[in-house]
Amino acid sequence: MTSGLKSLWAITLAIVVGFGLVPALHAQFETRTTIPFGFVYPPSIAVGDFNHDGKLDLAAANYLEATQVTVALGNGDGTFQTPVLYVAGNEPDAVVAADVNHDGNLDLVVGNYLGSNLAVLLGNGDGTFQTPRNYDLPILGSPTYVAVGDFNNDGNPDLFAIEASTSCQCALVFLGNGDGTFQTPPITTVTTYNLYGFAIGDFNSDGKLDLALAENAFNATQLQIFLGNGDGSFRLGAAYLPGSSPGQVVAADLNGDHHLDLVVRSEAELTILLGKGDGTFQAPKFYLPDPNWFTVGDFNGDGKPDIAVTDYLLSDQASILFGNGDGTFAAAKTYNVGTVGGYIVKGDFNGDGKTDLAFSGGSNPSFGITVLLNTGAVSLSPITPLSFPFQFVGSRSAPQTVNLSNTGTSALTISSVKATGQFGVSSTCGSSVAPGGNCTLSVTFSPTSQGPKSGTISIRDSASSKPQVIELSGAGTVVELSPLSLNFGSQKVGSKSAPQTVQLTNTGAAALSITKLIDNGADSKDFPQTNNCPSSLGAGASCTITVTFQPQKAGPRNAQISITDTGGGSPQLVPVSGTGD
Repeated sequence: MTSGLKSLWAITLAIVVGFGLVPALHAQFETRTTIPFGFVYPPSIAVGDFNHDGKLDLAAANYLEATQVTVALGNGDGTFQTPVLYVAGNEPDAVVAADVNHDGNLDLVVGNYLGSNLAVLLGNGDGTFQTPRNYDLPILGSPTYVAVGDFNNDGNPDLFAIEASTSCQCALVFLGNGDGTFQTPPITTVTTYNLYGFAIGDFNSDGKLDLALAENAFNATQLQIFLGNGDGSFRLGAAYLPGSSPGQVVAADLNGDHHLDLVVRSEAELTILLGKGDGTFQAPKFYLPDPNWFTVGDFNGDGKPDIAVTDYLLSDQASILFGNGDGTFAAAKTYNVGTVGGYIVKGDFNGDGKTDLAFSGGSNPSFGITVLLNTGAVSLSPITPLSFPFQFVGSRSAPQTVNLSNTGTSALTISSVKATGQFGVSSTCGSSVAPGGNCTLSVTFSPTSQGPKSGTISIRDSASSKPQVIELSGAGTVVELSPLSLNFGSQKVGSKSAPQTVQLTNTGAAALSITKLIDNGADSKDFPQTNNCPSSLGAGASCTITVTFQPQKAGPRNAQISITDTGGGSPQLVPVSGTGD
């Protein structure tokens, strides 16, 4: 779940980031899809093509009283098939994808936090996985960090894990036999403090894998380098102070000198340590306050590594630090991702040649993985899906707008803009948008039947081989409310306003069941309501909701009437407001 090691194969792809030289573009991300996990929080994600169809798939550890890993096969357009669960152990906390038995199929290695073991699930090559084989930790600790790499240079992948226990803070290497099995007991390297992250790479250019371990104690923190001996054991190297409480560590060549550098997430910042190629590093440089998780990749196509970060405090945002190619980074550009962001990985999830993002996020009970597609020179605002409130069946909503900007250096050709589902779109974009130009998409919702509705806006343009897609959602209802909101203006604190009413009409052809009608919101006690709505409202019938304003405090007061029913789009919400004098 750390150090950038959730890779397609072994350690090579985790520690060396390759960047092709293509024309520079600005990166822009749109939320494409969310894979729901329910109450299970995914703290670690692995990326790989598990079924050999050329489309990237995802595997995620299922934490919080769970025993499975979740595998979601990719459709190649940024969306994923229904997730499949595989039993892995007790509270899986980390997962990495690698071919551990030389059969050409990606396998999964899972660290079980409460199981005190590593589980190896061999891949069948069709996107399915076999029953796990477990490897116990010697002191029954918690393997919260796992990786795969060849630590003894025999050509066979080995397993690496950090063991967290009261009796040993240890780095463990299980030497591989080349057939998907591993030797026990593991080779153990004892560390000074608790371990919270690591990176693996050849830091001193001797052809042997080394370690960078983030060590934390109550009154001491450090980034400790261990140099590999080429047999699975390590010797002590230099130590660095990258900031308070270092955690996740990623190794990558940030300045193009062919030496591995380190990016470290500390408690309050990201830290860059440029490698000298001899196992030592330059003095730390600090960037970006309050990082949560991060990944390194080229997100704007300029051939220079960038850093994508989820934010710890502003948890509904992700940021990109665009690299200058010399190990320094420009000020972060921030994207509102619309949900709590956690562990983050990269990959080209829609096959357009641009690096996209996927991250765990949400809040109980709506945890899951959100995929952000990189739209290159097309900047869409907002980048999140458009959600329409309940809409009366047979009517058209007010438009919601999406601004499209061409951030590239040449004209953007637009061949089509189309809506699917019960949605419509009009555009001011025409067939071309000049460099630096912008235009507007106006989207409306016109439900023809009641219930939840979904659709998309698809924009085909010269910025990508795949269309830019805006996801849409809404709900049609036969519940007509008039008016749609109430404003009581100013009212003296402690007094009672004249009543205002909302008429509720069932415009459907069948009786409407009303199961709940309540006041809710921050100041609901200031807006008491009564109503004459029956539990079953006949077709064409109406009832009345009567609301008064009785401010208990001075200042703006806000609440809403919530109506739960069978008419579609439930619960319907009627905002009510006023100001206490």
